[in-house]
Amino acid sequence: MKLSGGVEWALHCCVVLTTATEPVPAVRLAELHDVSGSYLAKQLQALSRAGLVNSVQGKAGGYELTRAPERISVLDVVEAVDGSRPAFVCTEIRQRGPLATPPESCTRPCAITRAMATADAAWRAALRDISIADLARGVDEDYGPTALAGIRTWLTGPGDGDGDGAPHDR
Repeated sequence: MKLSGGVEWALHCCVVLTTATEPVPAVRLAELHDVSGSYLAKQLQALSRAGLVNSVQGKAGGYELTRAPERISVLDVVEAVDGSRPAFVCTEIRQRGPLATPPESCTRPCAITRAMATADAAWRAALRDISIADLARGVDEDYGPTALAGIRTWLTGPGDGDGDGAPHDR
């Protein structure tokens, strides 16, 4: 199964939002990740439609998680961005061609469909068991206990356009 790039971007944004003490503007999230603001906005809108983030309007507006990161699964984000359709869709190819199996003989899904459905269910269960909080803990484990704190500081710094969050004399 191939997930869209939007899933990666949305997951990173959700992890970053775990550090936020106030709504984070989409432009700030795009700047942090050095990604397209318009494409990221689409992912944030998908997260908002799914009820995972809240869009706050106004001068101090931006995005915030709607619930504790322990209560948002990776699967929630995947399905918000890419949908909940299974990766494999059977087209009943066994009912085609010169040796086609008659439809009335196809009383249960074929072995291929069963195998793919089992794999899809296992994949979804694994993603359901990983929360955004788990991913955030992983960031600190991978990059040190100050990684997310550094992101929080950067997010609350002035957006001066150079990406470091620090004010500059110009």
